[in-house]
Amino acid sequence: MWEKYRGSQRSPQMRRRRRITADLERELLRDYPELVARMRRRRRLRRSDRNGRWLQLWYLLLSLTAFVAVGLYIPDAYAAGDGQERYSELHQARTGTLLFVTDEQNYRAALRLDTDVAMSISGLVVRAQVRQTFRNDSAEWAEGVYVFPLPENAAVNALKMHIGERVIVGEIKPREVARQVYQQARDAGQRASLVEQERPNMFTTSVANIPPGESISVEIAYLQTLRYDQGEFSLRFPLTITPRFIPGAPIQVDAVPLRVDGTSGWASPTAEVPDAPRVTPPILIPRADESRDHFPVAGIAIRMNPGFPLADLRSDSHPVAVQEAEGIHRITLKDGPVRMERDFVLRWRPELGHHPQAALFTERFADQDYALVMMMPPAVAADEVRIPREVIFILDTSGSMGGPSIEQAKAALSDALQRLQPGDRFNVIEFNNTTRKLYTSPQPVTSQRIAQALRVVSGLRADGGTMMVPAIEMALRGQAPRGHLRQVLFITDGAVGNEPALFQLVRERLGESRLFTIGIGPAPNSYFMREAARMGRGSFTHIGSSAEVGEKIGRLFTKLENPLLAQIRLRWPEGVDAETWPDIHPDLYHGEPVLVAALVDRLAGELHIEGITGQAPWRRTLALALPQQSPGIAALWAQEKIRYLTHRATRDGSEEKMREAVTAIALKHHLVSRYTSLVAVDKVPARPAATPLAAKPIPSPLPQGSTLHKVSMPRTATPASLHLLLGAALAIGAWLLVALRREEPS
Repeated sequence: MWEKYRGSQRSPQMRRRRRITADLERELLRDYPELVARMRRRRRLRRSDRNGRWLQLWYLLLSLTAFVAVGLYIPDAYAAGDGQERYSELHQARTGTLLFVTDEQNYRAALRLDTDVAMSISGLVVRAQVRQTFRNDSAEWAEGVYVFPLPENAAVNALKMHIGERVIVGEIKPREVARQVYQQARDAGQRASLVEQERPNMFTTSVANIPPGESISVEIAYLQTLRYDQGEFSLRFPLTITPRFIPGAPIQVDAVPLRVDGTSGWASPTAEVPDAPRVTPPILIPRADESRDHFPVAGIAIRMNPGFPLADLRSDSHPVAVQEAEGIHRITLKDGPVRMERDFVLRWRPELGHHPQAALFTERFADQDYALVMMMPPAVAADEVRIPREVIFILDTSGSMGGPSIEQAKAALSDALQRLQPGDRFNVIEFNNTTRKLYTSPQPVTSQRIAQALRVVSGLRADGGTMMVPAIEMALRGQAPRGHLRQVLFITDGAVGNEPALFQLVRERLGESRLFTIGIGPAPNSYFMREAARMGRGSFTHIGSSAEVGEKIGRLFTKLENPLLAQIRLRWPEGVDAETWPDIHPDLYHGEPVLVAALVDRLAGELHIEGITGQAPWRRTLALALPQQSPGIAALWAQEKIRYLTHRATRDGSEEKMREAVTAIALKHHLVSRYTSLVAVDKVPARPAATPLAAKPIPSPLPQGSTLHKVSMPRTATPASLHLLLGAALAIGAWLLVALRREEPS
């Protein structure tokens, strides 16, 4: 459009007119200089006036577009008819009100939720109870639906529903059966609760028939193992969910993306994520002035018996208070319950000389013996001759990485780049909706190239979707030169919903590369991060704040630069039959222990663990006779077996066979899984038959520092209002084009 207008000024007629005008001005300038000066002033005034009119046209365009947008997207603030308070926009709600989206695309007050977490830590095992209290302050009977996170290795094995002084214990059932039991109880007016697994680190609690003005509490119990790495124990409890990016073509084209009906989230099913509605809960946007009485908060209390004196005990995420007596440490939140907007992280380190070298925990369950074995391989010095590396960095710059997350990610990448040494090779891949790389192929490390990479990284911004597949394909393409180790460092928050497809991609394309994941932000998807690293024969590092960047990247490079612990084998005593998980033991990096769960026919004799580090073999021995029992070891063994069976079925395509095996194991060990759920039902009906029941999902708070407009939520249907807005903008643009064509310079 602008080229056409400028072209009209370059036509032969226009050029001839300008030459005649210029010649005339030169003739007049000799005899009538004042007249020429007045002519030139008038010409400048006309040009200024024309420019001013164009500026007014642009202001008019922007104003009309804003007016149309406001008119289309802000409907009536109150929908009468059922007496329920509704809001067309978030800012119209009272401070502290939790909201969800109704079928009519308005916002409606939701239930209130409080969470209390109690943990007991003994050795390597964590036993936790999570109590969720659903409070109904409305005048109608309600059904609460809450999608919430748990640690990715949590084995959920118990459910209790508290109604006043009464406690109803949940039962484990096949998922479809449990859902039917819950729905029948809900429709009959009975109070009921249901716990389902959406992902290994994401669950849904449904609570039916909460009376007006009353509360129902649901208590979930789970077990997990601690992480022990490079002499430090760590525990992370997730408190919120980073909104997941949902890729793929829509299965239901006409679905409404933001519909919430008690079981659906803001995304519709797609070919890559068919269960998208169940992993995209409604989002609560935190406000600084939010009242604690309304905003979801969590209390955390921990009883720890480490079994050795501690040199350090701290939380980098929240201030904590610690009391110690006779070797027992009690940890609580220093300032009371906290807003559920970032993960809680606790770390502790034994005193020098007290680092554990081996540990054995056993349990007898259903007339069978189970064991959890931890063994530290001997420390080995780094190779005297350093092996050069080819390092491919992948940086996620999607919208969910906005705020502090992208700054942490850039700091981590910059730190890692500066740790490369002469002889190494590198490249940087950055992605959101599109994928870009710094160089066409990996380049040798030089000070000039590192400086160039640092400049590029410093200018990156977070926006767009999380299209991981092209970035992973690009990073795993090709091979390192002979004599180089190829390592891929993936920096992301893992906020995706198509984890199985990504795991399959890593497994198929990995080759001789090693994939290391670096989790960024207040609430990363640790399930994706840890499993992707496991599939990629690497390790997972979590960076929760900018203050941790130097320490965590330093530890990661210590792993990269030290020999692998490979060819790990377990030799059980002669005559002992053992089923161990993992069945094939992965290679370990510096500071990582051998951790194995086993079902054995008897506990007797000695277990020998062997392996090779560098070029040297190593061997450790552990006595199996241990009278002390540790409840929960059987459940941890079952959880590990379920995880490996699930991944194996994804690789082999044996879904139906895996479903039967997982269901049988989960039912025997009372575990929530993809195919089993816990359900609790009060036998006494509470809601009168003629009284309606309102479904009220609990919004998930947006992680601290995140902004909703930066979180990419792909819509699977285009609303009509958007079509109208685009049409109005195009009509105004057409009118502007006509005005431009009529404008002719004088």
